[in-house]
Amino acid sequence: MNRLLAHLALLVVAFTYGGNYLVAKGLMPDLIGPSGFIVLRVVGGGAMFWVLRGLLRLKGGWESVDRSDLVRLFLCGTTGVAVNQLLFFNGLNVTSPVNASIIMTVNPILVLGISAALLGTAITARKLTGIAIGGVGAVALLIFSANQANIYTSWQGDLMILINATSYGFYLVLVKPLMSKYKPLTVISWVFLFGALWVIPIGGQQALAIDWSAFETIHWQGLAYVILATTFMVYLLNIYALGHVQPTVVSIYVYLQPLLATGFSWWLASSGGTDYTADLSWVTGACALAIFAGVALVSRPSAA
Repeated sequence: MNRLLAHLALLVVAFTYGGNYLVAKGLMPDLIGPSGFIVLRVVGGGAMFWVLRGLLRLKGGWESVDRSDLVRLFLCGTTGVAVNQLLFFNGLNVTSPVNASIIMTVNPILVLGISAALLGTAITARKLTGIAIGGVGAVALLIFSANQANIYTSWQGDLMILINATSYGFYLVLVKPLMSKYKPLTVISWVFLFGALWVIPIGGQQALAIDWSAFETIHWQGLAYVILATTFMVYLLNIYALGHVQPTVVSIYVYLQPLLATGFSWWLASSGGTDYTADLSWVTGACALAIFAGVALVSRPSAA
């Protein structure tokens, strides 16, 4: 039963992330600037994590961190929240949700490469092939975006998404020893706190410039979706899922995000909304397949 619920949680996570590309895109930049949006997301999400920690403290679940780990937590906040989220929303602001979702799937490849560079993790021939194939797919997508007269896609936005995925890869490597030492909620609370130290000065002006009187009900719902669902709920669901299935199973669900983002984009277009699929072509599909193939080779467990 727990495994079934874990898969259900991962499916909810995939749908939530798939929808996030369009929901966030729909609010930027007319209502909220991308950097200002991140201020709301980090401060709002971080506050909820700390409130949850406070509630657990009442039940004796408070956990302190060693001073020696504060530097690593600061680096995690820098790479996993500040650089990661600022570049993601600024990139999404100037490229299509479909391209962004495709590029984000390259993350397992980046994590392996970073682990090899920083930790000396061994890379088998199969995984090296996966890195090469996925890397070619990502670079080809950037080149294609730069050389086409696109409506919603830009190579600058795609590049920011790729750098964002790289920064998140560094975060996953840096945070691993902390996750084995502390409770996940303890780590993420500090990570968001340190991330806020970066995003507030950078995006504070955009956040203060938001015209809240221009918000309609659907805009408030979109904002709540990004902060409550994509930032807070998804994290808790991922923690639950990782407690009942292997990380390799979790990684499989990453393939659903571009498929869902594309499906949601088609649905939006058919409903009279913006057609973010207008820039799709066989080249986009080929690049996506190359990235998927690379991730599959990298993520598959090595034979014992």
